[in-house]
Amino acid sequence: MADLDGVIEDSFRSVNHLGIVAGTIDSLNISNIIDEVLPKNRHHHISHGQVTKAMLVNGLGYVERRLYLYPDFFEEVAVERILGPGIQRKHLTDDTLGRTLDAIAAYGPTELFNLIVGRCIHEYSEEIQRIHVDTTSFSVYGDYDDEDQTEEIHITKGHPKDGRWDLNRFVLGMATNQHGIPLFVKTFSGNESDKKTLLSIIQSVRENLDYHQKVYHIADAAFYTEENLKRIGTHMFWISRVPATWGEAQKLLDQEITFLPCTDPRYAWHSKEIEVAGNPQNWVMYQSTEMQERTEKTFEKNLVKETEKVRKSLKHLTSLEFACEPDARDAAQRWIQKQPLFRFLDLRIGTVIHRVNRKRGRPAIDESCITRYIIESEVVPNEEAIANAREKLGRFILATNDLNLNPDDLLAYYKGQGAVEQGFRFLKDKSFRIAEIFLKKPSRIQALAVIMVLCLFVFSLTEYRLRKKLKETGEFILSQIKKPTQKPTLKWIFFKFRGVIEFKIRVNNSEVSRIGNMKPELAKIVSLLGAPYEKYYF
Repeated sequence: MADLDGVIEDSFRSVNHLGIVAGTIDSLNISNIIDEVLPKNRHHHISHGQVTKAMLVNGLGYVERRLYLYPDFFEEVAVERILGPGIQRKHLTDDTLGRTLDAIAAYGPTELFNLIVGRCIHEYSEEIQRIHVDTTSFSVYGDYDDEDQTEEIHITKGHPKDGRWDLNRFVLGMATNQHGIPLFVKTFSGNESDKKTLLSIIQSVRENLDYHQKVYHIADAAFYTEENLKRIGTHMFWISRVPATWGEAQKLLDQEITFLPCTDPRYAWHSKEIEVAGNPQNWVMYQSTEMQERTEKTFEKNLVKETEKVRKSLKHLTSLEFACEPDARDAAQRWIQKQPLFRFLDLRIGTVIHRVNRKRGRPAIDESCITRYIIESEVVPNEEAIANAREKLGRFILATNDLNLNPDDLLAYYKGQGAVEQGFRFLKDKSFRIAEIFLKKPSRIQALAVIMVLCLFVFSLTEYRLRKKLKETGEFILSQIKKPTQKPTLKWIFFKFRGVIEFKIRVNNSEVSRIGNMKPELAKIVSLLGAPYEKYYF
């Protein structure tokens, strides 16, 4: 039935920003690549590639629904426009989703992701100057017996960054370029050590990606071990933070040093060449005023706790008895050396006398007695040592095997580590809900992890493309504060497309679909992105 304007009732369906997501998936040929390696079974209404596209659209749909409930997501969506002719909501069932996840698991989740990235990233290969590597963990609900586990990973207890010690978990390792575009993903057991996983990711990225330009592999302090440095050798460039617990690092951090100013006035630097695992490298120690201010509050809180701890320890020390005065003084000196921020107010050695038979009461005049020595002193904060410690709060050391890399670039490259950390925040963002995993089979969890990172791949590459086009054309988009920008966040762009709909009208006894609520700014965005996107809106 139609109204007077020819619009068919109940034909309104949401398009919103989903056409942008679908356009990127199409331009990257993701569905076709999946169908190439995971052929359609004759009993399937839609292919694995189409199901994967549906999962990616759902994963980037910004709804308060979990990914495993994705059939409900498409209730109000223009399904045929977004997913393709002939595809209906009834085809998007939990069983269809499960079959695709099982097919991805059987092929190999990491292998599939590497294949997609390898095919898609070639046009951006020159954009890979830095590869940032990191890991994070995801909590999972349910019990996982030994027979449920896969050969690759074990869903088990590990170190929970979210504080959920009661839940099992798995570790997700990821590598991105400097723009935050994922280049590699792999799942690990919930209790896997970062020291091993970071090296494994770096080596795998090097094997799977073909790049000939100079590239830096960047990881945090967990990577910096003598064993890892031996194994990585000199055939690739790397940057890492040096753990403060490293012996040479402790000495350098404690030294009185004259720093040179960085280009960024918030930092100063001092460099030192050193040899580790038989290979030369450059250590650059930085002094950060912002870091110093940020950590000073924590330092003061810890100092209060440490004062109470030291006083309890001193109480135990003063309860001990020694055979001679030198033994007592030696024990006192050993103890105070372990408390670098404190000093004795007045170190005194006292004596106590015991009867040989240990009986109570005053000994007789000619009775043999034993003299024991005790420490009698109070402890107070060592203000000079505390002042020195405060001054050194903002220090940290970065290391690289590129001896020609200047301190300003070294610092800037390492700070780019936020690209991969931002990717993890994306995956755990509650507005996506794609990180809440309630799947029984570990193999499906591995497959879903790849879908999650493919969502990030589509998201970050779309944002990069739009920013690049804005810069090339000199165009601007209005930001949240109504100011023109060439670096809008894709989340803000998605928000602008809210309310874009598809509706159908009857023309000469035929139904024709139309798009509504396409404002001029939205049309400009779609045009900038190009033909693969235009078909969803024009």
